[in-house]
Amino acid sequence: MNYQAKITKEEIESLPVLSYPGRQVTVVETTVAMEEAYRVLVQSPLIGFDTETKPSFVKGVTNKVALVQLSTADHCYLIRVHKLGFPKALVALLSDARLLKVGLSLRDDFRAMSRRMQFQPAGFVDLQNEVGKVGIEDLSLQKIYAIMFGKKISKSQRLTNWEASSLTEPQQFYAAIDAWACMDIWQQLKRDLCLTNQ
Repeated sequence: MNYQAKITKEEIESLPVLSYPGRQVTVVETTVAMEEAYRVLVQSPLIGFDTETKPSFVKGVTNKVALVQLSTADHCYLIRVHKLGFPKALVALLSDARLLKVGLSLRDDFRAMSRRMQFQPAGFVDLQNEVGKVGIEDLSLQKIYAIMFGKKISKSQRLTNWEASSLTEPQQFYAAIDAWACMDIWQQLKRDLCLTNQ
């Protein structure tokens, strides 16, 4: 199956907004909570991945990654690495080649994370390398999702403070949706490519 190659901002604005479809979002701020998340995530056949960084409005100033999002089909963990650092359980997840993790523009994420922690990412698939197989030329998450599913991922929280003392509910759902959507796109791609190859 081939999709339209590109979509305009105007077309996206006319689409219904995607709500977080999972059952639970958990904010992880302690090593114990990270270990609990690890026990769930290692059982998942697929993990959606994303990061968030506090925006900088000063030229030449870049902040470090504040949040790492890891999502299963129904549960997203928001790991506040600006508070927690990179505990062993998180590094183990990100370095495990047996755990399939799907994200978008991963080189940028890995570069940003390397400013906090040196690790060897393994088991990752970058959707930007895959969507061309079904004719999609746009490479942003919002545009890919809109093309494939006809829904809009709201970006209203993108430039909020990801290092705030606590995350607001809109921030939590925004972050969860981005990780969950990567997983959703990958699963649809696999279905489409399987049908195409038959």
